[in-house]
Amino acid sequence: MVSIKDIAKECGVSTATVSKALNDREDVNAATRERVREAAKRLGYLPNAMARALKTNKTYNIGILMVDKADSGLRHHYFASILDSFKVVMERNGYDLTFISSQIGSQTCSYYEHCMYRNVDAVLAACVDFSSPQVQALLDSPLPVVSVDYISDGKYTVVSDNEGGIRDAVNYALAQGHRRFGFIYGEDSQVTQNRRKAFQETLQTFTETTSEDLTPEQMAHENDVVQGKYLHPELAYQLTQTMLQEPDRPTCILYPDDICAVAGMTAISDAGLRPGKDVSVIGYDGHPVLRMLGPHLTTIRQDTEQIGIKAAELMLRLLHGEEVPEDERVRYCKGVLLEGDTVARIDA
Repeated sequence: MVSIKDIAKECGVSTATVSKALNDREDVNAATRERVREAAKRLGYLPNAMARALKTNKTYNIGILMVDKADSGLRHHYFASILDSFKVVMERNGYDLTFISSQIGSQTCSYYEHCMYRNVDAVLAACVDFSSPQVQALLDSPLPVVSVDYISDGKYTVVSDNEGGIRDAVNYALAQGHRRFGFIYGEDSQVTQNRRKAFQETLQTFTETTSEDLTPEQMAHENDVVQGKYLHPELAYQLTQTMLQEPDRPTCILYPDDICAVAGMTAISDAGLRPGKDVSVIGYDGHPVLRMLGPHLTTIRQDTEQIGIKAAELMLRLLHGEEVPEDERVRYCKGVLLEGDTVARIDA
């Protein structure tokens, strides 16, 4: 294996100079730095991670916490897409990624203990139950942690604008003439709470600012605003079936994600109705594959690329020891409504 001594001999300089040049120290002139780097590349030199960690007190290793209730892991399109853009930025800056869990071999441990075992420099909590005491302990630990879609006092996070997404979806359906809504939401979480709040407030604003004699309760009956599960098509199918059996069924149903929306469209078809014609459907996420199905799904696309990039940028600031002001610790990424063929126009 090529060592620093081999590079020093090749370049006719000291090992200290080689070390400084490889670490981009300014007390080595630019010409020498370039000559040392070219020699290192030519000889096939790779730095020893353990030695570098001892010298810099950094492992250049980032922990990734992705433990969702649906147990979908990297099959979860939303979080997998975020991780992809996060990975690109962090690797460009010399960092590796390690997945964190509550297991070290056959031994059970806390997330923080696993982070200590792997000696990570920081953690991205991208898909996890933030109500878990284990997760809260990690957030409160000395480790720099950047979370996705979870806001907590003083913590660092990047969030998709879920309230804005739901407002856009409901306002779009209202503009198409819809006045009877169904809303299937996911398990209780900060994201779900924000979506439910935006749904109710958008209907409330509509009833207060129009001359139509309607109440929010008339526009969305209590038994049509129901809890489902994220990424659980079977439950979405069942809940849709129940809504369709009502005499005054919803004309438009909102779903927690695109997979559930497709299941809802199947339930509508199985009931002898036409999805996007007799009953309109709006999904959430903007899954590119599911939008290829016919009829093309109307949905809210979350900007997963920007979420991953902003999470990486925020983490790099923490790793560089930068003091991040309070008003910059929460970064928002707005989604966009993708018009498809599943929201019909209802003429008054």
